[in-house]
Amino acid sequence: ARFHEAEGSVRENAMRFSSTAAAMAAAFTLLLAPASASASEDQAELWLNPSLGLDLDDDTAIEIETAQRFRSAANGPDTYFTRLWLLQQVRPGITLGGAVERRINDGGADETRTIQQLSARSGVLRFRARMEQRFVEDADRAGVRFRPRVGVSVPLDTDNDWRFVADAEPFFTLRSTSNGGQDGLTGLRTQIGVTHDISDRVSVGLVYLRQQDIRRNRTDTVGHAPLISLELAL
Repeated sequence: ARFHEAEGSVRENAMRFSSTAAAMAAAFTLLLAPASASASEDQAELWLNPSLGLDLDDDTAIEIETAQRFRSAANGPDTYFTRLWLLQQVRPGITLGGAVERRINDGGADETRTIQQLSARSGVLRFRARMEQRFVEDADRAGVRFRPRVGVSVPLDTDNDWRFVADAEPFFTLRSTSNGGQDGLTGLRTQIGVTHDISDRVSVGLVYLRQQDIRRNRTDTVGHAPLISLELAL
């Protein structure tokens, strides 16, 4: 009986390792897939992403998400935003969310966004579909953008305190903010890194982020940034 138990344990560990390896391989495939064959201008940036969440009940939460994105003067304005989220878990692994965002572009046009989001998880896989309406100051009209995302979150220890994470997120502009502006695939964001739960209420993350802006008849711009996240739960 002990032999069969040990054999079963080895088989389970092998299957777990196989699924983890497959998930990592799929993540690297997503991250390395080029969004455009055109040449690009590469830029260095630094992104910070602190957030604070509060559970209202077992299925409902609010979250204040902020971000600070620092660029050199030649790479465009620094960006700061704050989002207020309302999140509702409709069933295990599936969450609906809505948010209002105010975005400050230092030296550029500021922006307000409204966001609707569906997120789901199954095993190590993570999915997200986000629709956003963009109201840019002095723009010709409101813009609409669709941002699906697929990725993985793979435990690296038995307590699931450390996780390998990776995802890819294309940006589809359904309606540009200017007359005659660019629609269709206008960007691709990919991330790869690790997250760590310090406690039940505190989580930190460090990932490499690649942001490619796809521009019609112009050279694409690609930002490379370490993204440092901090999540606090009340």
